[in-house]
Amino acid sequence: MKKIRIQFLLFVYDKTQKLYRKYFKKKKRQWQFNERQLLEFKEDSLGRKLGEFYHKHGFSMIPKMENHDVHHLITDCGTNFEDEIAMQYLLLGNGKLNAHLLAAIVLGTLILPEHMKIYLKAYRKGQNMRAFHEWDFEGLLWQNFEHLKDFIQQKDIIVLH
Repeated sequence: MKKIRIQFLLFVYDKTQKLYRKYFKKKKRQWQFNERQLLEFKEDSLGRKLGEFYHKHGFSMIPKMENHDVHHLITDCGTNFEDEIAMQYLLLGNGKLNAHLLAAIVLGTLILPEHMKIYLKAYRKGQNMRAFHEWDFEGLLWQNFEHLKDFIQQKDIIVLH
């Protein structure tokens, strides 16, 4: 039964992600790098880690959706459907809000409700991270991956004098 639910989610994702890019990402340009070029970045850089991510999973870059893949790396969210939904919860907790994200959360929760504890944990994790959901990571591909990840995973601290 779960296999059928996931096939349905795959069908919906396939039909909606092109519309999402067309209508929600129309002003965004695709990155100027491809998977092979990312593997040429310095070993400990975000660019190299992203290239290795694509290679490991057999993924190709989707134009205008490159930041999504970086989100997987910096949040330690996997790529199966439960993890994809959890990442949407994490992004909601981090402050991102749009119709596509809300639709993914609602549909994902209805289709795979047995993972609700994981989703709520991801939401709280997103709340406890620096707001990164609007960052353009293309300009940060040269940065040390672990340093960048550590920086994002630390919540902004308000200091009162």
